[in-house]
Amino acid sequence: MRRIDLLAAEIGSTTTVVSAFDKLATSDPVFLGQGVGSTTVVEGDVRIGLNAAMADLSTRIGSFEPDRIAATSSAAGGLVMTVHGLVYDMTVKAAKEAALGAGGVIRMVTAGRIRPETTEEILKISPRIIILAGGVDYGEEEIILENARFLAALP
Repeated sequence: MRRIDLLAAEIGSTTTVVSAFDKLATSDPVFLGQGVGSTTVVEGDVRIGLNAAMADLSTRIGSFEPDRIAATSSAAGGLVMTVHGLVYDMTVKAAKEAALGAGGVIRMVTAGRIRPETTEEILKISPRIIILAGGVDYGEEEIILENARFLAALP
């Protein structure tokens, strides 16, 4: 079994990635390889996904034992997003599909002008990403720009 200096893990919303490093105390550190597994937040134990990523890594570099493990998580309940478009059956639908494809957790969806009474809800959600969709191909752009200005003015 090979000893390595550091195993760094990043536990994301959908994917867990581990990276192995060695010779960190030297002037010539070495990146040994990377392994990937599905994040297992839903199962209630992220170690399942972490172990899967480590197993994947061992197929690339052989069996290993890390001296140290460092982990971060960008999952934090998922990549929280709000989606705002012109109409539900077109731009909102496309924006929702893009958000879900990126691993997003959609907490709010609106169509048309964002109303001031939704301010408190948006602030409470505290999205990491806000998607504005619409106004393409010389279509209606004023509502999207108005929504962008409204959102930019939020505290």
